[in-house]
Amino acid sequence: MTGVSMTVPATIPTLLLGAPGATWQSAARAPWHPARQNVGVPPLIAWRNAVFAAFFTMGFGFASWMARIPHVRDVLGVSTGEMGLLLLGISIGSITGLLVASHVIHAIGTRIVASFGMIAVSGGLAIAGWAAEASLPWLVVAGFIVGGSLTGITDVAMNISGAANERAAGKPIMPIFHAFFSIGTVAGAGLGGLCELLGVTLGWQATLVAALTVALGVVVYRHLPEDAVEEHEEPVTLRERLAVWKDPRTLLLGLLVLGMALTEGSANDWLALVMVDGHGFTFEGGAFTLALFLTAMTAGRLLGVWLLARFGRVPVLRGTAALAAVGLLLVIYADHPALVITGVVLWGLGASLGFPVGMSAAADEPRLAAARVGTVSAIGYIAFLAGPPLLGVLGDLVGLRTAMLAVLAFVLLSLLTSHVARERDRVQEVRS
Repeated sequence: MTGVSMTVPATIPTLLLGAPGATWQSAARAPWHPARQNVGVPPLIAWRNAVFAAFFTMGFGFASWMARIPHVRDVLGVSTGEMGLLLLGISIGSITGLLVASHVIHAIGTRIVASFGMIAVSGGLAIAGWAAEASLPWLVVAGFIVGGSLTGITDVAMNISGAANERAAGKPIMPIFHAFFSIGTVAGAGLGGLCELLGVTLGWQATLVAALTVALGVVVYRHLPEDAVEEHEEPVTLRERLAVWKDPRTLLLGLLVLGMALTEGSANDWLALVMVDGHGFTFEGGAFTLALFLTAMTAGRLLGVWLLARFGRVPVLRGTAALAAVGLLLVIYADHPALVITGVVLWGLGASLGFPVGMSAAADEPRLAAARVGTVSAIGYIAFLAGPPLLGVLGDLVGLRTAMLAVLAFVLLSLLTSHVARERDRVQEVRS
């Protein structure tokens, strides 16, 4: 994960396609070089497009599964709280993957981890899909743990490769990478809704997604460099890495990201079910409502570079957190479908930039960027670990609509801590 550049790109097509004939060597002025001597040197454009494909695929596979949560709950015959405990498998796996990601990537390189990781993730979700259809909850959890752990590792690898490509190209691309993840989630949720409408079982749906992932994984492997790990002239010591956990700014950034991660993750996990149980939508309606949320979040990320350049991190974070709060209030308390849908859109726009901007702020100091980003990510992922089961249990007690008030509380926490994301250069200007 990397920072969001504060420079507006000339055009989106330029970002996506790059300059004709651009290669790694053409960006030699960038402050980055491969860690290993035998690194491959793919064209920047092909490398960039491969990272786009990786982000898209990971979002696509995840959302296609999450859109079928109401179906899975009914097939397994479990309560909302029990469904939350099943989803805990993804969270446990993700945390495990994040803890070992740096070691795995150092051992075998970003190309292998990113390409084969995304394939293995789809395999885990396919196992979970067939297990759900066979009413085997324990195997669903096993598939979630496998898919979740590999998701954590793969996420780190593709973000490292994307950050390296951005630095090599000298252009702000990272927000667009994350937008492609969101585009993938939109497409995935749409596929889930379509399969629900056509009566396609989750097992066959997940198998189709896995087959597509294998094909894209081969493409990603061909066009990523063998390694994309940065070297620093002064290695960061273990003591320095541990000291990051005592840094007040880093911890507050962690709380900021935790709140916004829960805001995004709760919608991914529970929005479809909130619309079905809380507002009387059909299963297809719940799936397509999730697709609408993800579309709004994608739009927010695509517009994010311009907004950040124009207004800066803090005003943008405050504005998006406010939008998310208003959207949640409408989803919780409104009864008219038009107001509820409006709330979903505002919620999606509000959830769009909190996580990437938090990562950007954590990476302000290059030398300790990896340690700080890792710390903030770990704190943020607590939301993914604790959020699904707690919201599920709370939903059993008070209903899912009312349970979303807990998410609103964390949105307000992010609003209160947004000042810590201020750009370092702006901080210096204020002090001087």
